[in-house]
Amino acid sequence: MAGRIEQRLIELGITLPTPAAPIANYVPFTVSGSLLIVSGQIPLRDGAVAYAGKVSVEVGIEDAKAAARLCFINLLAQVKAAAGDLDRVTRVLRLGGFIAAPPAFTQHAAVMNGASDLAVEVFGDAGRHARSTIGVPSLPADAAVEVEGMFELG
Repeated sequence: MAGRIEQRLIELGITLPTPAAPIANYVPFTVSGSLLIVSGQIPLRDGAVAYAGKVSVEVGIEDAKAAARLCFINLLAQVKAAAGDLDRVTRVLRLGGFIAAPPAFTQHAAVMNGASDLAVEVFGDAGRHARSTIGVPSLPADAAVEVEGMFELG
């Protein structure tokens, strides 16, 4: 039987993927007390990068927002692997976004809203979080966006 958060995902038409395995010497998440920290997730779909390239060059703003949303879905897959039950999440504490874009790009916040908006859609007020959004010259596997997260577990 699906819990409250998994039921919300069903309502949103979201199916969580199998959590991605690390591609280097790190772990996908760590837990310390009630704090869950999830490593950065790129916009993988079926094992491949769904949005590659620089935002505003090869990837438009709306697609970049969709990439950030997909990164958050991949974060949720890691959260479920770590916590066993998404209903254990009592708060989304922080999201960090990395946007691959040219130096003149300034719409990082709009892109990251793809992840932030979904956090609130899924968790309601408990999804409101602190965040940082940073422009970078490139990301692993030429991903357009990467999102990391910090969650409180109950």
